Amino acid sequence: MPIARFIAIVIDCHDPAVLAMFWQEMLGGSVEPRTQSPEWVALNDVPGVGILAFQRVPESKTLKNRLHIDVDVTDIASSVEAAVALGAKTVGGVVEEPTNRFQVMHDPEGNELCFVTGPPTVS
Repeated sequence: MPIARFIAIVIDCHDPAVLAMFWQEMLGGSVEPRTQSPEWVALNDVPGVGILAFQRVPESKTLKNRLHIDVDVTDIASSVEAAVALGAKTVGGVVEEPTNRFQVMHDPEGNELCFVTGPPTVS
């Protein structure tokens, strides 16, 4: 029997409102009105996640995250283009593995995420 129940993924950041807007555009969900403050914003009903929240912290991100978010995309190139328009940045190029392809990205505050799609097509 588990000792706990999963509630949410919480991302530390400088500006919860801005980062919540970015991730809402990326994944969907709706802002929980009771959480809209300079310190905390939560997105409810994020498909595949449930709650994705953003908590203000004073320190900047300095190293690679030990946890990152992978998101399934149909097309890496068009997803990268849309995410960059929202403030994301690419990190390196597309990586091809036997089981999938992925592109490492940074959200507007430098948190890592990966756009993942199925295996490379063989021509």
